[in-house]
Amino acid sequence: MSLSADVPVAPPRVNLRALGLLALLAVAVLVVPVIASPYVIEAILLPFLALSLAGLGLNLLTGYGGQVSLGSAAFMAVGAFAAYNFQLRLGVSLPLAIVLAAATAAAIGVVFGLPSLRLRGFYLAVSTLAAQFFVQWALTKFSWFSNDSASGVVAAPRLTVASLDLDAPQGRYLFALTLVVGITFLVHRIVGSRAGVNLIAVRDDETAAKVIGVPVLRTKLVAFAISSAIIGVAGVIWAYAYLRTVEPAGFNLDRSFQVLFIIIIGGLATIRGAFLGAALIVVFPLLLARTSSFAFEGLVDAGVLKLVERVVLGLVIILFLIAEPNGLSAILGRATARLRAVLRRG
Repeated sequence: MSLSADVPVAPPRVNLRALGLLALLAVAVLVVPVIASPYVIEAILLPFLALSLAGLGLNLLTGYGGQVSLGSAAFMAVGAFAAYNFQLRLGVSLPLAIVLAAATAAAIGVVFGLPSLRLRGFYLAVSTLAAQFFVQWALTKFSWFSNDSASGVVAAPRLTVASLDLDAPQGRYLFALTLVVGITFLVHRIVGSRAGVNLIAVRDDETAAKVIGVPVLRTKLVAFAISSAIIGVAGVIWAYAYLRTVEPAGFNLDRSFQVLFIIIIGGLATIRGAFLGAALIVVFPLLLARTSSFAFEGLVDAGVLKLVERVVLGLVIILFLIAEPNGLSAILGRATARLRAVLRRG
């Protein structure tokens, strides 16, 4: 009797997470463009995708690398204006313009990341905040970036890739989704590689990282470069697919804090945290606005109502962080673990 006949062969393991992600991607590609209305695409899905990507880039730097940055909107602006000017001045295709815009944002990110070689924590955050003010000042001061537009606002070029017109809401959604999925996969590979281990080592203890041979300075600058490049591409999506205009006002300081809140609410050092945080930041204000409009329309001034909505959103964020400092990703992880335990018992 052979040994193989005595030893039972274990059935192949099924990667439920991979199957779930593939199913979710299939729904996003095949179902959503068909059933989603233009309002849902333009008011919810496009800002969700753009902010998710920006959060992903910042999470790589802050969550995994431990380098605090308050200049995310500046790098989004660099990406958007760089892509616009590369297309306008050089006549390059949209894919090449996005690659060049990412490279430009990465270069600017390295410049403003140089203080991280000396500064940490609050002081580094203040230095990155300088990037926000400098980039906004430069884009406003020098009209060349806006093709000498008197208002500083220019219409984004039509979205065309290889003679394929993507300017309709569904096309812009698929354009944004393709970029987000591709870059998310690359970030997943980076986090799981040696570079990701170096980032976490630097975040946890720079001195210990140096002792074990981690190139701390290079790791920090590479983190700033990759993070800024990703955020720059998010800026292209924000301007080209969502706003449909390229303007400095679309990348103000509020946007930087919005991206920071996304990774804090979603969960630091998690890829899914960027998507969970962006979903809350995009959807909750819309639900709050609809609810307050339905309940108090005509009774309270619209301006006051808007301020009240902001206060309520801020309070919800504060209470949420007190209840769960590790963010939505931790809540989802616990829920998934409980579901698995229930399924195993069944």
